[in-house]
Amino acid sequence: MTSSAFDTSQVKDKRDTINGRFQKIKSMAASRRARLNESHRLHQFFRDMDDEESWIKEKKLLVSSEDYGRDLTGVQNLRKKHKRLEAELAAHEPAIQGVLDTGKKLSDDNTIGKEEIQQRLAQFVEHWRELKQLAAARGQRLEESLEYQQFVANVEEEEAWINEKMTLVASEDYGDTLAAIQGLLKKHEAFETDFTVHKDRVNDVCSNGQDLIKKALEETWRNLQKIIKERELELQKEQRRQEENDKLRQEFAQHANAFHQWIQETRSCMVEESGTLESQLEATKRKHQEIRAMRSQLKKIEDLGAAMEEALILDNKYTEHSTVGLAQQWDQLDQLGMRMQHNLEQQIQARNTTGVTEEALKEFSMMFKHFDKDKSGRLNHQEFKSCLRSLGYDLPMVEEGEPDPEFEAILDTVDPNRDGHVSLQEYMAFMISRETENVKSSEEIESAFRALSSEGKPYVTKEELYQNLTREQADYCVSHMKPYVDGKGRELPTAFDYVEFTRSLFVN
Repeated sequence: MTSSAFDTSQVKDKRDTINGRFQKIKSMAASRRARLNESHRLHQFFRDMDDEESWIKEKKLLVSSEDYGRDLTGVQNLRKKHKRLEAELAAHEPAIQGVLDTGKKLSDDNTIGKEEIQQRLAQFVEHWRELKQLAAARGQRLEESLEYQQFVANVEEEEAWINEKMTLVASEDYGDTLAAIQGLLKKHEAFETDFTVHKDRVNDVCSNGQDLIKKALEETWRNLQKIIKERELELQKEQRRQEENDKLRQEFAQHANAFHQWIQETRSCMVEESGTLESQLEATKRKHQEIRAMRSQLKKIEDLGAAMEEALILDNKYTEHSTVGLAQQWDQLDQLGMRMQHNLEQQIQARNTTGVTEEALKEFSMMFKHFDKDKSGRLNHQEFKSCLRSLGYDLPMVEEGEPDPEFEAILDTVDPNRDGHVSLQEYMAFMISRETENVKSSEEIESAFRALSSEGKPYVTKEELYQNLTREQADYCVSHMKPYVDGKGRELPTAFDYVEFTRSLFVN
């Protein structure tokens, strides 16, 4: 560095760079070690807590036992075991407190997993509190059982003494000599002395029995008061739950009823739309966008329905609608909107490419809507047959069950799979195809009249008709054709408008 033989500034820069990177690695290593130590402390704490939880769980099984002894010896042994358990709990208290202190310190140090530490600590404290409560309750029950079994033992002892002495006092032996009588008197005096002692014992037993009965009654009364209070709280809780459930029912019903009404109104509006085909198409597109937008409202209803299911609400007196039913109706409305858009586009295309007039298309649509009483966008076979008759189709009247080959031939076109219904799209496709056939025939006849006319004029003269047609045909044309009027509104003599005549003929 002191020599000028090297580029000292470059060497210095490299040295500083290396030192900087080294210090960075050193800092990162220290930081990682700190994080690892922190993680180790955390997982060691969780392991210690798991061990303590297991210990608490094991002791809970002991203090939750319903065995309080069947005799005096049994309850005395259980009481000794419980005393040892209480001593073990007291001795284990520092270990429990150590885990709590460690957890609190970890939480205060803002270590990783702070929320989990606090949650586990709360659960741990609750479990320890429950264990001590169960231990205290079992100790109290064992003391009561000991008192009762001691009473039973005393009663049995006194009953045994009474039974033994009953034999003596019930004896019919009163002695037959002076010596015998004196001996019996001594025994009786000893009995009376013993009787005085046992009289005090019997009084003590009776007093203990009364105390036990009193304690039992007081305990029963306290338990009854506790049960009454608990039941009152449960009833209040259930009342609040039912009130919340009823609010949920009303909220669901409000949204469901409004959504169902919107579906009905939207369906009627779409089906009864009037105006030009283009205006109907635009209106249908707007309605279909509105239908798609209402999916969010249906989602809200579905969420409310899920909340009702979670609350186990199986009935709703405020509405007859369900999430499944409304979802199906929305889906049907969405499909109806798509079908109507396609149908209107089909009608516009037919009008523009085939020559079918818009008036004819409107008539077809109007007749379909007239027979679509339920606004479902489809007709059953009987409604479809009535619709065709109203449009001028000469279908024969047949009895129910009799074959109807002409109508069956039409159904082969519009309902080949025989699902029992004809949709608006199927109906319009059928009517357009029939009308297109008429238009093609109309164009052929119009071309024939144009051939009769000299120079392909848009009219034909009376002379041209009689020259090229039979007299009967010419007479019919002359009597039914309107006079031809040119672009200036002048009526040409002996000239007839064959274009208007042909088109009116096939429209009718």
